[in-house]
Amino acid sequence: MSRLFGTDGVRGLANGLLTAELALQLAQAAAVVLGHDRSANGARPRAVLARDPRASGEFIAAAVEAGLSSSGIDVYDAGVLPTPAAAYLVADLEADFGVMISASHNPAPDNGIKFFARGGQKLPDEVEDAIEAQMSKEAVRPTGADVGRIQRFSDAEDRYIVHLLRTLPHRLDGLTVVLDCANGAASGCSPQLFKDAGADVIVIGADPDGLNINDGVGSTHLGPLKEAVVKYGADLGIAHDGDADRCLAVDDEGNEVDGDQIMAILAVALQKAGKLRDDVLVATVMSNLGLKIALREAGITIVETAVGDRYVLEGMRDGGYNLGGEQSGHVIFSDHATTGDGLLTGLQLAAQVALTGKPLKELATVMTKLPQVLINVKGVDRSKVGSNDVLAQAVAAAEAALGETGRVLLRPSGTEPVVRVMVEAADEETAQSIAEHLAQVVRTELALELASN
Repeated sequence: MSRLFGTDGVRGLANGLLTAELALQLAQAAAVVLGHDRSANGARPRAVLARDPRASGEFIAAAVEAGLSSSGIDVYDAGVLPTPAAAYLVADLEADFGVMISASHNPAPDNGIKFFARGGQKLPDEVEDAIEAQMSKEAVRPTGADVGRIQRFSDAEDRYIVHLLRTLPHRLDGLTVVLDCANGAASGCSPQLFKDAGADVIVIGADPDGLNINDGVGSTHLGPLKEAVVKYGADLGIAHDGDADRCLAVDDEGNEVDGDQIMAILAVALQKAGKLRDDVLVATVMSNLGLKIALREAGITIVETAVGDRYVLEGMRDGGYNLGGEQSGHVIFSDHATTGDGLLTGLQLAAQVALTGKPLKELATVMTKLPQVLINVKGVDRSKVGSNDVLAQAVAAAEAALGETGRVLLRPSGTEPVVRVMVEAADEETAQSIAEHLAQVVRTELALELASN
């Protein structure tokens, strides 16, 4: 049986893989594993619950609340809020754990459940495994006064916004910012945050109806944001994904500024301010080679991790570093957050524009991106990526051809049923050609293995 937890919680088609029954079982198991300790005065364990605005989040949240409260956990229901807000509130409330219901950048029919431990920390694999193992055991069923209670966490959004405003190195007065909230969890708090920070705010993608999350807007669809920034003559645009744990940006001319460029800008800024711990940035193997080159010239070292913000977090914790992230826009400021926070990232990026007086386009020249081609290959057996000899030989040949002018990364996705083929090269044509060749090898070889099994 395959592992239930993926790279970022349990995720799948709502009412397909992720049913109300499964949500209930997960919550009951998590109650035992994460909420087993009572406080010194005997009070019940507490959990913070939040969700993005997907329609399915309503019944999944109800199932999770039932599972937790019936297992003796008091639930603080924060309603629709970003994932990083849920993580922050677990720490701020000193709750025992937290639950976020979201499928992030995935389309509306999908959903997911992720857990945070005390302090708003993501769970290590062994704790997720313990929850999964507990699901096959008898649930804890207290009675009478020992059952958990459910209450609305009425000031959750305000607490989160006040926290973010306290991190500002410079107010945003005079800046015009376009926000694309992906019709997701940031639709309420992101516009309020940037207004409170002093910016003139134009908002798109902030009319969630439960079905339009990430639909043609947000960090995976930057076209509308680019058009809006140019149309309104804004200084920059900020795009969130459905649960707002990531941020991509657009400069005043409508050019995309990706997570690597954002990390480069912020790493250099923190270094100049003497606040980049050990002059280190933690980034994944998917980050552009140009980021490493640029930061090396700035005297900043990159520590590489596997793909996934949880692995970036582990790398940051292990080394005591305070900045890390992914090309996709997950950026983690461990001085202020325990997970990727798209609102915090956008706020810090806009603050650099205000503080330096330089347009975002100029700030982004801190690094030169090498051409990078990413192809997602569907319908193949992800589990065989590391064991197919023909595929390994094809990758080795591609790496030999590129030499020191590029690189190849081929890996199974942890959140989607695809194999990712990424190639960087000195020019776009070479990167595209090699990536397409490797993608075809993946289709042929892994499809053949599926057919033979």
